Amino acid sequence: MRVVVLGATGYIGSRLVPELLARGHDVVATGSGRPRRLLYPWSDRVEWRRVQARSRHDVHAALKGADAAVYLVHGLSGRAFAAADREAARVVRNVGRELGLPRLVYLSGLVPDVPEEQLSEHIRSRLEVEEVLAGGPVSTLTLRAGIVLGAGSTSFEILRQVAAVNVVQWLPPSMRSRVQPISVADAVAELAGAVEDDGVTGHLDIGGPDVLTYADLLATYARVAGLRRVQLPAPPVPNALVAAVSPLTTAAPWWTVMSLVQSLTHDMVCDPGRSDPLAPANPLGVETAIRRALREPYTPFEGTEVGGDPHVLAPSDPGWARPSRLERLLPPAAVPAGRLLGGVGHIAEYRLRGLVGL
Repeated sequence: MRVVVLGATGYIGSRLVPELLARGHDVVATGSGRPRRLLYPWSDRVEWRRVQARSRHDVHAALKGADAAVYLVHGLSGRAFAAADREAARVVRNVGRELGLPRLVYLSGLVPDVPEEQLSEHIRSRLEVEEVLAGGPVSTLTLRAGIVLGAGSTSFEILRQVAAVNVVQWLPPSMRSRVQPISVADAVAELAGAVEDDGVTGHLDIGGPDVLTYADLLATYARVAGLRRVQLPAPPVPNALVAAVSPLTTAAPWWTVMSLVQSLTHDMVCDPGRSDPLAPANPLGVETAIRRALREPYTPFEGTEVGGDPHVLAPSDPGWARPSRLERLLPPAAVPAGRLLGGVGHIAEYRLRGLVGL
């Protein structure tokens, strides 16, 4: 099959491409900028196309002759991301209809069982994109996932950094909400399976075998990483306060953190009636996925190699997710204090680089 990955340079896309290649598919990899081929070990095995998702011309050229497309275009930075995502989805839907695209797969987020007006802006936008894409004649399947566990994943890196720098973890009531994470290996396997089986449409929920609270997820990470942390209850925390302290607890972009924090008040778990029939027979549990993400968290970069482990950090992952120089000097497996010192150094180094424009 000729499969177009719209958003191949992102976290999931950079790991889905080698999965598709390993299954014998021809892959067209797209990104909004010029491809930095050295970041992707599979660069010479794909057809590269520069695509602005809101450009009908770009999308038409990329999808022409495709047997399937995977839509991984997401925005989380800036207040206008919802409008941009809506416009891009409309372009892809309309071009797919014009070309007679046989199959379209979209990766979205789990939708909590609450009235739509109570959803965060982030989840509302994902749901809107899902509805736009499904509004055309193309056989379309949306896979909804929650936290993706793997080094370089936005949610995992925030978890890692928060756990590293907070020896005492203050837990507001929202941390009692339940979550059902999925390992990145299982997520890309399910996406690839959805591409190959066009008999299922609509939406399905994908997640790992473990359902736990956010507080338990932090505790599980600490245990696997060899950290000693204390958890104490705290009163409800307004989003404005989270915004004020987020630069001290994580190097993730501010608006990204805020978009994700808004979803903490609801359970983010799979609907048993909407589970994926193509899910792996033995999905990875939370502890196993975390352990694999920390197996070689700094080097070598092998997460995007064909046949490599997608859980480990890859050269294409965002700069703020990469370790600081201090973290490299104090590997946590050898020095228990390394994660605390390294985490503080990581955030300080990234913020400093941002201030001086590096």
